[in-house]
Amino acid sequence: MKVILLQDIKGVGKKDQIITANDGYARNYLLPRKLAVEAGDGNLKHLDNKKKAEAAQQQAILEQAQELCKKIEGTSVKVSVKTGENGKLFGAVTNKEISAALKEAGLDIDKKKIVTDSIKTLGEKTVTVKLHPKVSASLKVVVEEA
Repeated sequence: MKVILLQDIKGVGKKDQIITANDGYARNYLLPRKLAVEAGDGNLKHLDNKKKAEAAQQQAILEQAQELCKKIEGTSVKVSVKTGENGKLFGAVTNKEISAALKEAGLDIDKKKIVTDSIKTLGEKTVTVKLHPKVSASLKVVVEEA
């Protein structure tokens, strides 16, 4: 019997996957526990529509990330920090500080999306911002003395 899984089932398959299960297993276990539905015409159409909607949503998220990438590429942010002798910083410039500087510039980027090496000196540094698994932007961060 062909069924469409409604949840991930270990050893059987993933959610929204169409599998061929033994009749007894499908009727006595999968269907009563609402882990699967029969793969009839109506359910197959519903699954197809659901996959198309998810694909369209993922495409919209990707396009939004690409637009944000273009805005970030042309942006440079300044971060003011306390320094000691020879331009050494007390501590390091963190993702939180870079995120706050971006927010002041009008771009709301989560600090978890910013990938930095340890910034411990004054000057201009390039930081990567991962907006989407397929989209990342480079941002110029100017570290200056406060």
